[in-house]
Amino acid sequence: INNVGTNIGKTVTDYTAEDVSFLTSTNFESAYNISVLAHPLLKASAAASVVFISSIVGALPIWTAPILGANKGAMNHLAKFLACDWAGDNIRVNVVAPAVIKTPLSQR
Repeated sequence: INNVGTNIGKTVTDYTAEDVSFLTSTNFESAYNISVLAHPLLKASAAASVVFISSIVGALPIWTAPILGANKGAMNHLAKFLACDWAGDNIRVNVVAPAVIKTPLSQR
Protein backbone atom coordinates (compact mmCIF):
# COMPACT_ATOMS: atom_id res chain seq x y z
CA ILE A 1 0.00 0.00 0.00
CA ASN A 2 1.47 3.32 -1.14
CA ASN A 3 0.24 5.90 1.35
CA VAL A 4 2.08 9.19 1.45
CA GLY A 5 1.04 12.72 0.76
CA THR A 6 1.40 16.30 1.76
CA ASN A 7 0.37 19.70 0.48
CA ILE A 8 1.52 23.28 0.60
CA GLY A 9 -1.67 25.29 0.19
CA LYS A 10 -0.97 27.93 -2.44
CA THR A 11 -2.23 28.97 -5.84
CA VAL A 12 -0.22 27.90 -8.89
CA THR A 13 1.73 31.13 -9.33
CA ASP A 14 2.80 31.24 -5.67
CA TYR A 15 4.76 27.96 -5.71
CA THR A 16 8.53 28.02 -5.84
CA ALA A 17 10.52 25.46 -7.84
CA GLU A 18 11.54 23.95 -4.50
CA ASP A 19 7.88 23.60 -3.45
CA VAL A 20 7.03 21.78 -6.67
CA SER A 21 10.07 19.51 -6.40
CA PHE A 22 9.28 18.64 -2.76
CA LEU A 23 5.61 17.95 -3.46
CA THR A 24 6.32 15.87 -6.56
CA SER A 25 9.00 13.86 -4.79
CA THR A 26 6.72 13.20 -1.83
CA ASN A 27 3.37 12.70 -3.55
CA PHE A 28 4.31 10.93 -6.79
CA GLU A 29 7.92 9.81 -7.04
CA SER A 30 7.84 7.96 -3.71
CA ALA A 31 4.89 5.82 -4.85
CA TYR A 32 6.52 5.19 -8.23
CA ASN A 33 9.87 4.27 -6.70
CA ILE A 34 8.50 1.86 -4.07
CA SER A 35 6.34 0.14 -6.68
CA VAL A 36 9.26 -0.38 -9.06
CA LEU A 37 11.49 -1.57 -6.23
CA ALA A 38 8.83 -4.00 -5.01
CA HIS A 39 8.02 -5.38 -8.47
CA PRO A 40 10.45 -8.35 -8.33
CA LEU A 41 9.04 -9.44 -4.96
CA LEU A 42 5.47 -8.94 -6.09
CA LYS A 43 6.15 -10.87 -9.29
CA ALA A 44 7.58 -13.78 -7.28
CA SER A 45 4.39 -13.95 -5.20
CA ALA A 46 1.53 -16.23 -6.20
CA ALA A 47 -0.90 -13.31 -6.15
CA ALA A 48 0.12 -9.77 -5.32
CA SER A 49 -1.62 -6.44 -5.05
CA VAL A 50 -0.52 -2.81 -5.11
CA VAL A 51 -2.85 -0.16 -3.70
CA PHE A 52 -2.15 3.50 -4.31
CA ILE A 53 -3.75 5.95 -1.89
CA SER A 54 -4.56 8.93 -4.05
CA SER A 55 -6.95 11.81 -3.40
CA ILE A 56 -10.10 13.30 -4.78
CA VAL A 57 -7.94 16.27 -5.85
CA GLY A 58 -6.39 13.99 -8.48
CA ALA A 59 -9.71 14.16 -10.34
CA LEU A 60 -11.38 17.35 -9.07
CA PRO A 61 -9.36 20.55 -8.83
CA ILE A 62 -9.12 22.39 -5.52
CA TRP A 63 -7.62 25.86 -5.77
CA THR A 64 -5.23 25.42 -2.82
CA ALA A 65 -3.89 22.08 -4.05
CA PRO A 66 -2.93 22.38 -7.73
CA ILE A 67 0.42 20.60 -7.46
CA LEU A 68 -0.98 17.92 -5.15
CA GLY A 69 -3.79 17.41 -7.67
CA ALA A 70 -1.35 17.12 -10.56
CA ASN A 71 0.76 14.63 -8.58
CA LYS A 72 -2.23 12.52 -7.57
CA GLY A 73 -3.55 12.65 -11.15
CA ALA A 74 -0.17 11.33 -12.30
CA MET A 75 -0.40 8.60 -9.65
CA ASN A 76 -3.87 7.63 -10.88
CA HIS A 77 -2.58 7.34 -14.44
CA LEU A 78 0.48 5.36 -13.33
CA ALA A 79 -1.79 2.93 -11.48
CA LYS A 80 -3.89 2.40 -14.61
CA PHE A 81 -0.77 1.73 -16.65
CA LEU A 82 0.68 -0.66 -14.06
CA ALA A 83 -2.64 -2.50 -13.78
CA CYS A 84 -2.40 -3.31 -17.48
CA ASP A 85 1.36 -3.83 -17.60
CA TRP A 86 1.64 -6.03 -14.50
CA ALA A 87 -1.54 -8.07 -14.99
CA GLY A 88 0.52 -10.68 -16.82
CA ASP A 89 2.65 -11.02 -13.68
CA ASN A 90 -0.52 -11.71 -11.63
CA ILE A 91 -0.18 -8.36 -9.84
CA ARG A 92 -3.36 -6.39 -9.23
CA VAL A 93 -3.05 -2.61 -9.07
CA ASN A 94 -5.79 -0.35 -7.68
CA VAL A 95 -6.27 3.23 -6.53
CA VAL A 96 -8.29 4.52 -3.60
CA ALA A 97 -9.09 8.23 -3.82
CA PRO A 98 -10.69 9.51 -0.62
CA ALA A 99 -12.12 12.96 -0.14
CA VAL A 100 -10.82 15.25 2.60
CA ILE A 101 -10.30 13.45 5.89
CA LYS A 102 -9.98 15.33 9.17
CA THR A 103 -6.27 15.18 9.97
CA PRO A 104 -3.80 17.76 11.28
CA LEU A 105 -2.70 18.44 7.67
CA SER A 106 -6.24 19.17 6.48
CA GLN A 107 -6.86 21.50 9.42
CA ARG A 108 -4.10 23.94 8.38
